[in-house]
Amino acid sequence: MRLKTSLAAAGLTAALILTGCAAGGGTDNSGSNGSGAALTIAKPDGAITTESHNPYLGDSAGSRYGYAKVIFEPLALVNPTGDLGTTPWLAEKVDWNDDYTQLTVIPRSGVKWSDGEDFTADDVVFTFNQYLSGKLTDTGALGVTDVKADGDAVVLTFSSSKFTAQGRVLHTPIVPEHIWKDIEDPNTDPLTDEGKLVGTGPYVMSNWSTESVSLKANPDYWGGDLAVPQLNYVSYGDNAALTTALVSGDADWAQAFIPQIKESYLAADENNKFLVSPTPGAGTLFMNLQKKPFDDPALREALAWTIDRQAYVDIAREGASEPIWNRTGLGPLLQDEIIDEFKDDNYSVDVDKAKDVLTEAGYTWKSGTLTDPDGEAVEFSVSVPAGWSDWNTEQALLSEELEKALGIKVTVDQPDFGGWDAGKQEGDFDAIIHWLEDTGNAYGLYTSTMDPKWIVDDKASFNFGRFDEPEVTEALNTYANASSDEERQGASAVLQKAFAENVPAIPLGAHPLLGEFNTRNYVGWPSEDDQYAAGDPTQAGVVQILTKLKPKE
Repeated sequence: MRLKTSLAAAGLTAALILTGCAAGGGTDNSGSNGSGAALTIAKPDGAITTESHNPYLGDSAGSRYGYAKVIFEPLALVNPTGDLGTTPWLAEKVDWNDDYTQLTVIPRSGVKWSDGEDFTADDVVFTFNQYLSGKLTDTGALGVTDVKADGDAVVLTFSSSKFTAQGRVLHTPIVPEHIWKDIEDPNTDPLTDEGKLVGTGPYVMSNWSTESVSLKANPDYWGGDLAVPQLNYVSYGDNAALTTALVSGDADWAQAFIPQIKESYLAADENNKFLVSPTPGAGTLFMNLQKKPFDDPALREALAWTIDRQAYVDIAREGASEPIWNRTGLGPLLQDEIIDEFKDDNYSVDVDKAKDVLTEAGYTWKSGTLTDPDGEAVEFSVSVPAGWSDWNTEQALLSEELEKALGIKVTVDQPDFGGWDAGKQEGDFDAIIHWLEDTGNAYGLYTSTMDPKWIVDDKASFNFGRFDEPEVTEALNTYANASSDEERQGASAVLQKAFAENVPAIPLGAHPLLGEFNTRNYVGWPSEDDQYAAGDPTQAGVVQILTKLKPKE
């Protein structure tokens, strides 16, 4: 199954093909690139001291601030929330073959680079040829094996199915051949030389400093006039400073988890908005399946019947999530993928059920303490880096819930990030809370929790519990490489049953993208009723939002 395209998105795609206009924006915007207030986009990451605009470098200023996304555009936008649909962008049309090993794109006509040169299919071919030739490091594991122009189209061929990596392919920043062919090393060049910072995007560089970066509207943008004439990017030292800036109006748009957001931000101004955009991922309790007490599926199942996911949402996440109760581990956005057997098969907080599971497996209670079949008290630690306030709160909730309900002593462990990261990779932990690999479908949960491919040189980058079952591994590979929806659905059924039976991890709640913004000057923002994009300005969909914004009347 392709990433979903709703009827509205399908109609929008058709309109794009017919008119060559940007989704939701274009000539309908009335800002004419000159009037209107600037928008200040903020992050809490501290100052960035080195100037670099290279969109392929994760630690460049352009990537960390996020402004590279409004200069360099992708072929299409894959919505990480809402309908999970795909909207063509620099491409007028994108089409995958049945097994997702080949992508055909029709580059948009009438597009110019910001230096006035025409954007053509040759630029798309050149961009992906950088990976094919080895000149650009393939950090996203795209696995391009061939790229060629075919009439008005460009055909990309890959070494394996990209069904679970459509976003990574389609979000690749497209760069101008006439500039980049002379760049000796695209892996390191900061693009600071005169004339190098050229894109097709809605904004162009105006000023760069370590305090802030300013961009102005591109007067020749293919999507038409933009309501917002200027973007300012700033970075504050922490969330507290960022919150102060948002409340005072020094910052207009950000993504951050802000504790007590109603009192600290929303109550300050009726124009202040907070958008929670659910994704297929989840905040998940990973358990070390290689050691006590988590080497016993019965203990894991008992925890799944005890942990209060609604408390996670209401207290730890302060409402910024949705609980995940289904035994398959799949959240609300993926309900259509749940097989009939599990449609209504949900966990709940049922301590009696949990105790029955434990008793049947040979557990007992001594002086209120849960004791395993070997006569040892059940206890473990849950590890989350210090300062991750939402998950730190969840640690305390888990400790309280499990001791009260089941007599399990849970120790709260809050190391620095480095220690936590090393422990999860090396298997030196009892339990941790972590996110999932983002694939836009059910595969993300199951590869993250049950796929041995993530264990390399005895270090884990996912599947931290080190689950390894040949039948499950085969189903994961089938899901990722299937050439039909039926084949993929068959594999998904195997994965859902294995997850429900083995409880290799416990998803707590949807891991959302967050966005804080004010509507005092502009309307057209995404909303709970219209999640056409996430409200997070660091996501690829920021260009779509900026083409939709219009001055507030």
